Amino acid sequence: MRRLAFAAVGVTVSLTLLGPAFTATAEPTPPPAAPRTSSAASVDKIVKITPTRSAVFVNSPAMNRVIQVQVLHPAGGGARPSLYLLDGVSAGAESDFRESTWTQKTDVVEFFADKKVNVVLPVGGTASYYTDWHLPDPTLGVNKWETFLADELPPIIDAQFGGNGVNAVAGVSMGAMGAANLMTRHPHLYRGLAAYSGCLDNTQPSSRDSVRGTVAFKGGNPANMWGPDFDPAWTAHDPTVNAEALRGKQIYISTGNGLPGPYEMATGGDLASTIAVGGPLEAAANLCTQTFQQRLNVLAIPATFVYRNSGTHSWPYWQDELRTSWPVLRSALGV
Repeated sequence: MRRLAFAAVGVTVSLTLLGPAFTATAEPTPPPAAPRTSSAASVDKIVKITPTRSAVFVNSPAMNRVIQVQVLHPAGGGARPSLYLLDGVSAGAESDFRESTWTQKTDVVEFFADKKVNVVLPVGGTASYYTDWHLPDPTLGVNKWETFLADELPPIIDAQFGGNGVNAVAGVSMGAMGAANLMTRHPHLYRGLAAYSGCLDNTQPSSRDSVRGTVAFKGGNPANMWGPDFDPAWTAHDPTVNAEALRGKQIYISTGNGLPGPYEMATGGDLASTIAVGGPLEAAANLCTQTFQQRLNVLAIPATFVYRNSGTHSWPYWQDELRTSWPVLRSALGV
């Protein structure tokens, strides 16, 4: 047995490790999620921020509200693939949900400026895991992000921004789990996956505790998401159990180990708090990544796993990882 409390930046984390990580024969793999039927989403408005960056406001029937998605789109015409890039636990709260944390804390805009690919950045979804919740939450509201991202949004992106139907999905921390679930539940929709510093496992009780801790950290009730432990939704949203759906996909998974790295050593940083919080979080992500790799090894599914010899749970490392993972994503997208 192992125990880890793995929540989100801003929460003290404890970590105790005991015993084996994963038994491959624990549970059968459920079938991928069937497409949900819902009224068609529609564009409320599109605001051009720059010639190659737009804010798209989408009427989502699933969530009964307007959702903002920012899109980085290349100059010039022609069809191109799309990369859906998911956020961490705050999901844009730092900017009062005016933009993704990716555009606030990394150079993602500059990096993709010369690449013929749409980058789709949902704004919002704090502590939602980008999944469909069982129930509305008094604090976090109605969360039907899987329906929005997998069913409602892609036709709009393809129609408005020349999408050619080829997609990949990537995410950081909470968004890494969200991306992996979207991929395993909708393998027809995505050709590539990149997950940075995530826990792609709900097999162990400790991993489920980490999910609950992340939701509770932002004031949500975890029971409103996938219910109690015996609810089959936990298995249905477990990338480790459902990894067979990744066969034939391009996959990049990375994690640090929680030890101080170059960004902690740089002048001007808050070294103490970064190590105290980001270190244990990244150590927990490292453990989960090993569990996930064991599962893919058992299934003989090829993937790129990168274990850094330092690094905490923080944005400078994720900026680096996006760049490092780009060759894998580029191959999946065919650009």
